[in-house]
Amino acid sequence: MTIERPAARPANPRFSSGPCAKPPTFELNKLAGAALGRSHRAAVGKDKLKAAIEGTRELLGIPADYRIGIVPASDTGAVEMALWSLLGERKVDMLAWESFGAGWVTDVVKQLKIDAEVKTADYGQIVDLASIDFNNDVVFTWNGTTSGVRVPNGDWIADDRAGLTICDATSAAFAMDLPWDKLDVTTFSWQKVLGGEAAHGMLILSPRAVERLESYTPAWPLPKIFRLTKGGKLIEGIFQGATINTPSMLAVEDYLFALDWARSVGGLQGLIARADANAQAIFEFCDQNDWIDNLAEDPSTRSNTSVCLKFTDPRIRDGASFAKAVAKRLEAENVALDIGAYRDAPAGLRIWCGGTVETSDIQAMLPWLKWAFEAEIAAQAEAA
Repeated sequence: MTIERPAARPANPRFSSGPCAKPPTFELNKLAGAALGRSHRAAVGKDKLKAAIEGTRELLGIPADYRIGIVPASDTGAVEMALWSLLGERKVDMLAWESFGAGWVTDVVKQLKIDAEVKTADYGQIVDLASIDFNNDVVFTWNGTTSGVRVPNGDWIADDRAGLTICDATSAAFAMDLPWDKLDVTTFSWQKVLGGEAAHGMLILSPRAVERLESYTPAWPLPKIFRLTKGGKLIEGIFQGATINTPSMLAVEDYLFALDWARSVGGLQGLIARADANAQAIFEFCDQNDWIDNLAEDPSTRSNTSVCLKFTDPRIRDGASFAKAVAKRLEAENVALDIGAYRDAPAGLRIWCGGTVETSDIQAMLPWLKWAFEAEIAAQAEAA
């Protein structure tokens, strides 16, 4: 049986959830002004790092009294720097509904051995947010990159909390409204929503987090790359562009380009609108086809960036092999690259919908998804 291929193709088939698609106007020559071969401590390097910090503040609406630092090892490095430096002063509520949140649980419970209340939910679901004890520190992901489940808003976070909130926002920043008054520590990486280059993380600290750093010393030794204080005081230089280790000035230039592009599409609200439109196109596709559905069960918790899908057709005998075969067909046709579900997630697909993706490309890809599904169902029937 021959399944007819759709006529139109996406102009850009890159739907990876990290590293994500570059901004649509990206060209390598746009980075010609990078301070290559120059010290990041020279004036030109300092100016560019400072511009990256202040551009982040401007676009995300981060309060003036919050510190923003560029740190090593992407979002993972930023989260672990926060966990190792800030936790241990009180009990911790650890919230996990996907693999990265589960990884932070491992760090806190097995590595740091901190007294923790661990709250977990299966992929597609979220924990009971009304059950959180804000006398404790609370660690959570805003958007589960591997499950497509996000917190619906910040209303569940107590204003009068005694503990700190530590939020991994790597696939949420620049695509979702983050309530800064509810977040004491926030992290993300350049290689997510703005499609920047990897290896650099952002660490954002509220005044409450700074107070903890300056009043509390963890019981465990801290490697140099995690140290945020000296002599009981915050190392302010880290939050003014004096990075702990040597950054890639090419990656910095790329991030500055991405920030400029973000301004050109309407800043944060423009980016949110683009992500919402992308995700909505997929949600409508799922509504129109009874063989596929969103992994996130509650519409209010569905991500608008890392949209995770599951196949629901009863004819599918082996969900994992079927999903991989569909993804392989789409890659072979060069219409959707890197959209297989995360290795620890349920079988299915994961399609990045952040603002650097064009809605027209999502719309052009979806008929191909239907084609690949039908072709694989037919191939399965022939093999039976």
